[in-house]
Amino acid sequence: MPWWFFRRRSRDTAPTATSAQSPSGWLPGEVALPRLQGSRRYLQEQPYLLPKDLGEVNRLDFQHYILRALLRGNYLAPLQQPHRILDVGCGTGQWAFELAQQFPQAEVVGLDLEQVKPSASPPPNYRFVQGDILQGLPFDDNSFDFVHQRLLVLAIPQTAWPAAVQELARVTTPGGWIELLEVGTALQDYLPSGPATQEFYQLGSQLAALRGIDTDGTVMRSLARYLEEAGLVNIHYQALDVPLGEWGGRIGSLMALDAREAWKAINAPIAARFGRSEQEILQLIEQAYQEWTQFRTQLHFAVAYGQKPI
Repeated sequence: MPWWFFRRRSRDTAPTATSAQSPSGWLPGEVALPRLQGSRRYLQEQPYLLPKDLGEVNRLDFQHYILRALLRGNYLAPLQQPHRILDVGCGTGQWAFELAQQFPQAEVVGLDLEQVKPSASPPPNYRFVQGDILQGLPFDDNSFDFVHQRLLVLAIPQTAWPAAVQELARVTTPGGWIELLEVGTALQDYLPSGPATQEFYQLGSQLAALRGIDTDGTVMRSLARYLEEAGLVNIHYQALDVPLGEWGGRIGSLMALDAREAWKAINAPIAARFGRSEQEILQLIEQAYQEWTQFRTQLHFAVAYGQKPI
């Protein structure tokens, strides 16, 4: 079912083209980015802000290694020997490839809108499935021992999150685990912040709001609640304050590079939306990048995991 079915319906009226909008007025196709904007490729009919192209593939792989170093592994849930693993929004598939190698006895499934990086030699126990969490997962109930999802805050409208996590719980086996990792989307998730950071954030948050995307950090701070509402137990929530910039050592330097590239990935749509030149926005991003070391900025992430009752 489409993501707008996840919203609470008013009275008993059937959804129409008007009622299907997000609270911000986003309609699929109405303000969606064109498939090509400048040199970047974006998906139509999706609220997802970031591009789907080779540049984003490279950034996602780079980001994967940063997160693995940050977590000192690929997950925090207390796994034993899972038989089936699902990675929702698998991106390049790198996380899923590594889980397939770590658990060679398990079947590992990566699900995404597109297979953005087809591998010539994927692990034999890995397979890709095309799908969309906002349309419901194409799997039976109680199918996976471990369900993993991370950094989809720019892909799932804020109102769709509770039901999306319920969908993750539906396909999880009793006794299995769900793990979520998200980044903060509020300005207070970049603190202390300088003027360039604040200006870019205001532009980016306005663009995100057009698609119903969380702009105040509610999603990251609600991960444990979403799991609890989906019926999970043994829930753990861990906040992560990650340095941005050279002041934070290797992790800080790498995370700043990743954040800068992510911001540059939405440069063209921001410039087009607000009547600014792309060069002007790029200069703003470079100023923010310098500020992160100057102000010793930290970026907030959180991980939450929980277990489906037996």
